[in-house]
Amino acid sequence: MLIRIVRMTFQPEKVDDFLDIFDRSKHKIRAMPGCRHLELLSDYDHPNVFITNSHWDDATALNNYRNSELFKDTWAKTKVLFSEKPLAFSSRKIGTV
Repeated sequence: MLIRIVRMTFQPEKVDDFLDIFDRSKHKIRAMPGCRHLELLSDYDHPNVFITNSHWDDATALNNYRNSELFKDTWAKTKVLFSEKPLAFSSRKIGTV
C-alpha cells in the first residue's frame, strides 16, 4: 500500500474555496480504482494549512488518479489558492502500535 500525504498552505481568504472544492471532489477521488482511504486534516495551530492523507493500492493506482481528468481539474482549481508550495510525500506503513 502507498500512503500519500500532501500538506497545503492556502491564502487565508481562500480556505473556504478550497473546502468547497474538496467537498465536491472527495467522493469521486475515493471512488477512483485503488483508493482505499481519503481524509482531510487541518493543522491545529495554522487554520489555513490542510493535509490530505490518502491510501492507494500501489503507485500505479495513484499515478492513474494523478493522470485523470478528475485530478487535473481539481488540482487546477486548488493550486491557484496556495500561499506556499505544497509538500507531498509517498510512504508505506512499517508498523502500528
